[in-house]
Amino acid sequence: MDQCQSLALELGIAHLTAQCLINRGFGHPGQAATFLEPRLKLLEDPFRLPNVERAVERLLQALDRGENLVIFGDYDVDGVTATALLETSLKSLGWQVRHYLPRRHEEGYGLTRGALESCLCGDPPDLLIAVDCGSTSNELVDWLRTQYVDVIVVDHHQLTSPPPDAYALVNPQLDTSAAPHGRELCSVGIAFKLLHALVKRGRELGLRRFSALDLKDSLDLVALGTVADLVPLTGENRILVHAGLKRIESTSLPGLIALKEVAQTRSPIGTYEVGFQLAPRLNAAGRLETAEAALELLVAPDEEIARPLALALDATNRERQDIERRMSDTALARVRESFNPENDWAVVEASPDWHLGVVGIVAARISREVYRPTFILGPDGDGWRGSGRSIAGFDLAEALRACDHLLVRHGGHAMAAGVSLKADQLEAFRTHLNQVARERMNPSVLVPELRLDAIAPLHDLTVERVTELARLAPFGSQNPPIQLCVAGVHLARPPQRLGRELQHWKLWVTTGGPAIETLWWGSGQEPAPHGVFDVAVAPSIDTYGGRTSVKFKLLDWRPSVPSNGSHP
Repeated sequence: MDQCQSLALELGIAHLTAQCLINRGFGHPGQAATFLEPRLKLLEDPFRLPNVERAVERLLQALDRGENLVIFGDYDVDGVTATALLETSLKSLGWQVRHYLPRRHEEGYGLTRGALESCLCGDPPDLLIAVDCGSTSNELVDWLRTQYVDVIVVDHHQLTSPPPDAYALVNPQLDTSAAPHGRELCSVGIAFKLLHALVKRGRELGLRRFSALDLKDSLDLVALGTVADLVPLTGENRILVHAGLKRIESTSLPGLIALKEVAQTRSPIGTYEVGFQLAPRLNAAGRLETAEAALELLVAPDEEIARPLALALDATNRERQDIERRMSDTALARVRESFNPENDWAVVEASPDWHLGVVGIVAARISREVYRPTFILGPDGDGWRGSGRSIAGFDLAEALRACDHLLVRHGGHAMAAGVSLKADQLEAFRTHLNQVARERMNPSVLVPELRLDAIAPLHDLTVERVTELARLAPFGSQNPPIQLCVAGVHLARPPQRLGRELQHWKLWVTTGGPAIETLWWGSGQEPAPHGVFDVAVAPSIDTYGGRTSVKFKLLDWRPSVPSNGSHP
């Protein structure tokens, strides 16, 4: 009996599902069972994260002394959800706590001197928690100490060497051996783990109020931030998001209820609804104005306050989309005109007309099109500031450390990072980053791979089978949607063009039995497949008019070649 058959029998699943699990590295029955049933009880002890013990001790000391605490967050969804989670939870447990979110355009990302001076103005705190930032802020952490402010950093971004001398640096990157699963967490996940540790310690000490706090109620915020931050949906993130998506479905947060209504999300809530409907509306506030509106929505006490906030965020998101569309068109036109795939291993583009709030989105779009690490920069006083997005196999944060002598500030992680530089260093940065990319990337990395989970006969892709494959969800980074090869199909009827510019194909593929509707999005002027061909598809379940059926999203196709008994 082969491994696939054995796994299918042991877990009571289809051969196809077992093959997909094996090909994703879950061939052991125990591993596969855990992957299919991610449970909160499987979360690691939160005290395994670096410096959580010290952070908990300092927080309890602040509670005992009645000290003032400020949460210094970030303006993206990860930072806002982490700030909301910490502020509401700590307040409910008795801390004197407030928050501060920096203004993207005036103060920039993270712990800057201007933002900290504004934060400390009026009522200086005794303790500051830097959330989703602070891992590279050595000088400013030292400066805060001179202001008699202790700092706890709760962050997942890569660290400087040496790291900041914070009172407690809670960052999984500091010691990956101590928390093998923790290194995947984003900041809201780390904030959740810190609160978990705090509640455990409070209950051990017999503090009655800690028994009343059920952290499972906050998993909607954790799932929002985790999906939005595009961290791997494996390990602990998979567990948190799996439970958190269910919590979003039945959330009691008035702000999240209002946001779902405005975004017109349909049940069931999955990573698509979070990533493309809810998160962009929350992100829009910090991109164009201030993230305060997003935070106010998430902590809104009732529908009367939440509804107008959600509507305002929706309007801001539409404005963001307009700005992004115009900027993307300009940037793409510039890149298409100058890009040389033989010489350009990284792309750096800047314009004084570009909006800092959408540089990251535009960088992601260009990176997908040319498949190169990409930075898009806009004006920042007398210099440049912007965001970068990478491709698999190239660590952006590490590359920026090699460009440190050209930059004012930089930080981030492997796939996304931010930079600031002086105006006269732009060309030097472009040249040096390209050199670093050339030295550190194998040319094979520059060709995107289409990874398929298994080869499946068309007749095997029934509603029941595709529904079972959905047990591998939630899908996202490092756990992408199931993609299959189906060989030897042909068209059951003539294809149809779709879209305002006829840029899509609708096909019906068959091997002689029932045909499956197949959509080829963005095919442009490519001709439809013909003859007998193989397809790479992402299957899904579609329910319309009371009828449930399987549909395909076409990823690629090729003419069939006789296999002579071997797989295509």
